Amino acid sequence: MSLSRTLPFLLLSLAFVTDGSSARAADWIHWRGPEQNGFSREKNLPAEFNPATGAKGNVIWSAPYGGRCAPLVMGGRVYVLQGTGTGLEESEQMVCVDEKTGKLLWTYRVNVFHTDIVSTRLAWAPLTGDPATGYVYAQTTGGLMLCVDKDGKLVWQHSLTEEYGRASGYGGRIPSPIFDSGLVIVGMISSSWGDFARGTNRFVAFDGKTGQVVWWFDAGFPSKETYCSHPIVAVLNGQRVLVTGGGDGYLHAVKVRTGERVWSYQYCAGAANPAPIADGNLIYAVHGDENPEGGPYGRIICLDTSKLDKDGKPTLVWEFKKSVRFGLASPALAEGRLYAPDDVGDLHCFNAKTGKPLWKYRYANEVRGSPLIADGKVYINDVQRRMLILTLKGNEKPDELDTFEYRFKEPKGIYSETNGTPIAVNGHVYFVSAASLWCLGSPDTKPETAKYPAPPAETPFQESAIAGARLFPADVVLKPGEKVQFQVVFVDANGREVKDNRPSPAAVWSLPLPAKTPTGAQPPALQGTVANGELTVAPIPSQQGYVEFDSGGIKARARVRVAALVPWKQDFEKTPAGSSPSGWVNANGKFSVVKLPDGNQVLMKSNNDPRPPLAKANAFITLPDAANYTIQADLMGTQIRGGMGDFGLINSRYTLVLDGKTDPDSKKRQLRLVSWEARPRITRVEDFDWQPGVWYTAKLAIEHKEKTAIVRGKVWKKGDPEPEAWTVELEDPSPNRVGAAGLYGYVTNSTAVETGANCYYDNITITPNAKK
Repeated sequence: MSLSRTLPFLLLSLAFVTDGSSARAADWIHWRGPEQNGFSREKNLPAEFNPATGAKGNVIWSAPYGGRCAPLVMGGRVYVLQGTGTGLEESEQMVCVDEKTGKLLWTYRVNVFHTDIVSTRLAWAPLTGDPATGYVYAQTTGGLMLCVDKDGKLVWQHSLTEEYGRASGYGGRIPSPIFDSGLVIVGMISSSWGDFARGTNRFVAFDGKTGQVVWWFDAGFPSKETYCSHPIVAVLNGQRVLVTGGGDGYLHAVKVRTGERVWSYQYCAGAANPAPIADGNLIYAVHGDENPEGGPYGRIICLDTSKLDKDGKPTLVWEFKKSVRFGLASPALAEGRLYAPDDVGDLHCFNAKTGKPLWKYRYANEVRGSPLIADGKVYINDVQRRMLILTLKGNEKPDELDTFEYRFKEPKGIYSETNGTPIAVNGHVYFVSAASLWCLGSPDTKPETAKYPAPPAETPFQESAIAGARLFPADVVLKPGEKVQFQVVFVDANGREVKDNRPSPAAVWSLPLPAKTPTGAQPPALQGTVANGELTVAPIPSQQGYVEFDSGGIKARARVRVAALVPWKQDFEKTPAGSSPSGWVNANGKFSVVKLPDGNQVLMKSNNDPRPPLAKANAFITLPDAANYTIQADLMGTQIRGGMGDFGLINSRYTLVLDGKTDPDSKKRQLRLVSWEARPRITRVEDFDWQPGVWYTAKLAIEHKEKTAIVRGKVWKKGDPEPEAWTVELEDPSPNRVGAAGLYGYVTNSTAVETGANCYYDNITITPNAKK
């Protein structure tokens, strides 16, 4: 189920945990451990790994559930996210096994869709969890934000791509969610609607129990590319903040409970992928891209967040910048030393306070996994199927004679990179290879619960110290005519909820005008009424806007989208030229209404920017839980400098594409039916020699059966009788049962100075399928 649509009349309150986490020392709910720094305080851990040693060895158990990221251990269970299956069955799944035995308890499987990420890079975002509820949270490659309970049942989900315009790139870079203070917070490059139409790095916080949106943070800087800097939560200067790198090259610190910016610090000219580390008020961050001021690639920085400059940015304590790229693996911090793997396989050790290099140890040629420091050892994988265990010698370089190495012998047919990061909890070391999940330990040693230091304390709570307010929920999607009740939550400077003890302050609720577009046009306000926090939207689909609360200068705002319902139709004749359809996701700036020479108004895919997130886009019309419908539209493309675009229709996460390229064998253009374009899980191609300047009618329908679905598409010249036969057809044994209706467009031949081909859309209809 999706909770993007808020239940009408329902007022839900948030119960935040004051310390931000109820995790026990015996749980490992953050991929870098209880201190979020890659350091485990476990003792008596094995210094070697050899499955051939049998019962006398140190392999407690192994299970056939490999992957690419760190496991999660919570409540006596081990969880991993992994790619699974082949061919038409290829997908992702969350796996849960018993912590003591490795026995499979359950799996939760989801399809992959709307992404350019290939199968060898699936499931790269670590999991997070809430020990109090047993809920586990995941961001999948297809963009699902999942909340699954300890028994493998779905509690809630959001489709980040279809609801919020999340972008994903080829490289598999997807940041992990993090659980803290009752919230699940996840970052993404996104472009949705209104003031979030511009593509940039954003972060959204969901209530961990209900999935409703608590806050958004818009970083506001141009994003370079997708990224995978997994966030941390730390108390800095008495304030609880989330700290993360971004696809914009900045390090961001925001208040955990409200999403308000504390500071942003640029340290990279590209995307920042490794996770930061906190130590008291110090923050460590690394990257492997260009530096903003030029010079050599790569950098390590240490920032003092207790000393802010005149611009409110933390002070640089030290940096290391000597043509070493730290772009893929995250560093670890333990006992005053910072351990940072570079991209070519050198492990660098620094004095964490001064930045003095202590030693460098060559252990690999290619690196993705991050180091675990535990029991005087470094546990780390290289990409080429090797697990290495280095015995540390303080400030001295490890001895090669004390380094244990094991090369995994993966089954034939398994893509056998090793990219995961080990963890150590409850006396055991857990990690994944490409094919297996492993548990190592000393059979004769009884595990002792590791003791971790208490985290820094927040500034003492003052009940009457109102610093601001927020509206809950902060972002809702409604049906036409539906109602929702907003709650005003007054907060202190740390975002903690406080009572409003002011003497009867006036409260004004309004539906404000949105900001003007870059062209100067004034979008309309949300149509509806609001009183005492209860909003009733007008019975008009496809609109968007804001609800605002103002009480004595204390203001708060929430986002409201009214999505199109099935049945629905649009011919764009009443839509102002130059605008984008209201209530759609990822349409602003990528699709706009134009008037053709014959006076007909149509929708056009933007063709003046070659950057991938703008040249190629999906625009989503309905909610992601739409099902059992048919979408139809008129389509026409032009030819510019010998090239034509690719464009078409989206139905339930399948896409019917008029391909603008000419097939070299048939010398004809083609019609493609795809779901996961980067992989041929669902791909059917038929010759269809459509011509420039000619209008065609396209139709995409899905017939659901008990275990499969028949996906059918057809295209014919506009005005001709609809052909009885389908142009392209396939049966999916693992079907997408739901998904937002939408449009796809990809202008392949625009340049920085020349516009590309035109892709036009008109007369869109979405109709329910007849019940059988």
